[in-house]
Amino acid sequence: MTETTPGWLSPDNLEQARAQMPILYVEAVPVRVDDSGEVTSIGLLLRIGPDGTVSRTLVSGRVLHHERVRDALLRHLEKDLGPVALPRVPASLQPFTVAEYFPTQGITPFHDPRQHAVALAYIVPVTGDCRPRQDALDLVWFSPQEAASPLVQNEMPGGQGVLLKQALAHVGCLS
Repeated sequence: MTETTPGWLSPDNLEQARAQMPILYVEAVPVRVDDSGEVTSIGLLLRIGPDGTVSRTLVSGRVLHHERVRDALLRHLEKDLGPVALPRVPASLQPFTVAEYFPTQGITPFHDPRQHAVALAYIVPVTGDCRPRQDALDLVWFSPQEAASPLVQNEMPGGQGVLLKQALAHVGCLS
């Protein structure tokens, strides 16, 4: 049966597409900033994977067919952080980096066994009340130093710890 909601693929069609072409994603690093715009904390989601492992992740999701990148970013932020997170999507949609996930480990620091994916990565300040939804168990706020620690980095699958460190360096939080 074909999914009739525009932009969504059936599980079989998604699996087939993943096997044949790169899939576009957006990833967001939710941050809290002080009055001077300096990052004071980073929000990481706590999730249970399909194999039962618990990990920390960034906000992430696919860009749908005929969906603007800005709309996809807002949709995934609301889906993962709740409707009153009040994200401030950057005025310029230039990502701080592009992460290429491969099903084969070792090509880049990023790995996704399901697919070849290309993710546009953004740092997004949030000012509202964040309450994780969907498949996230919790949202924990870390100081930049805590987020860069080996303990937190080791809890992030598929190279997302590398992406988080790139985000911290981008905003001047790594020394």
